[in-house]
Amino acid sequence: MARQSYLFTSESVSEGHPDKLCDRISDEVVDAFYREGAKEGLDPWNIRAACETLATTNRVIIAGEYRGPRGVNVMLIQDLARKAIKDIGYEQEGFHWANANIEVLLHSQSSDIAQGVDAKQPSNAEEGAGDQGIMFGYACNDTPDLMPAPIFYAHKILFDLAQARKSGKGPAAQLGPDSKSQVTVRYENGKPVGVTEIVVSHQHIVKDLSSNQVREIVQPFVEKALPAGWISKDTKWHINPTGAFYIGGPDGDCGLTGRKIIVDTYGGAAPHGGGAFSGKDPTKVDRSAAYASRYLAKNVVAAGIADRCCIQLSYAIGVARPLSVYVDTYGTSKVDEAKIEEAVAKCMDLTPRGIRSHLDLNKAIYSRTSAYGHFGRKPDADGGFSWEKTDLAEALKKAV
Repeated sequence: MARQSYLFTSESVSEGHPDKLCDRISDEVVDAFYREGAKEGLDPWNIRAACETLATTNRVIIAGEYRGPRGVNVMLIQDLARKAIKDIGYEQEGFHWANANIEVLLHSQSSDIAQGVDAKQPSNAEEGAGDQGIMFGYACNDTPDLMPAPIFYAHKILFDLAQARKSGKGPAAQLGPDSKSQVTVRYENGKPVGVTEIVVSHQHIVKDLSSNQVREIVQPFVEKALPAGWISKDTKWHINPTGAFYIGGPDGDCGLTGRKIIVDTYGGAAPHGGGAFSGKDPTKVDRSAAYASRYLAKNVVAAGIADRCCIQLSYAIGVARPLSVYVDTYGTSKVDEAKIEEAVAKCMDLTPRGIRSHLDLNKAIYSRTSAYGHFGRKPDADGGFSWEKTDLAEALKKAV
């Protein structure tokens, strides 16, 4: 029997965190391949991109492999990187969008990798996975978006602060782009009921702001983000606990793509396969199969089949069909878990091509995923966050 009363903590980091800035740039490059490919009339099924970014004091290095439109050149990528840095808000001496040295080291995709991924039939039905690996998806009924409460609210705090900061109005305009949050949620009888500890470390662009002054700016956003009654007189606050946080972003700490994978997913409330998402086109099952497994788990919970659901998919490079499908509902399922495993495989084609087709992933929809979580977001009208839809719930109900 799973524990019913306990404390659980998750963290988030803002779009200005050095690692998240790198995720943003890498995903901007992926989006560029799809946008420019559409302009050149290229088949989006044949576009490949795997981009890694490193950022440090006034320097950005972008490396990786690609196959796609000629329009994605060094100058375009440098311009995209500068625009991303500017949008995030970096105009400080040690890291500035206008004068950072940006080096682009992309090269053509390996033919050895390509032969394992490209379809072996004219129908393209047997397109292989881009790599071996295991991917997990998770959903629970903690929140309306079927996400674990600790990570959901850790994201919301930073997202709301970023929106206020970027508006340039009010006290939040004194804050900088780099920030982190951490929320400890108290569960009783399996349900989240309150917060015992709150941590926010936020960069400030006014040099002599004290921790107390930062708290005065931050606290109203935290209180608004959390459900009513969750903060009590016993809740402990830790706002800029080390003191000054003036030097932020890549000038304060080196950033690297793919280094915040637990922040990207479920805050530690569910397993993670190990592969990062950002910078990868959807032939890479690290990304697309993780989206598919979240989609399936969310629809299982939305259908009322279980209160919690974790789904694992596994793949081998060059092989289309998943090697295994595993479902764990932590004892909350109303039907046998083996039946759910059969149902998810029946209701969705879990080959890489099937996933890309079902979720419509061959689009420039990735830069928006690079901060505040890939999951628990609202589906966009243009197809972004399609894996957050619950349009498979009825089919899964019937299948079980």
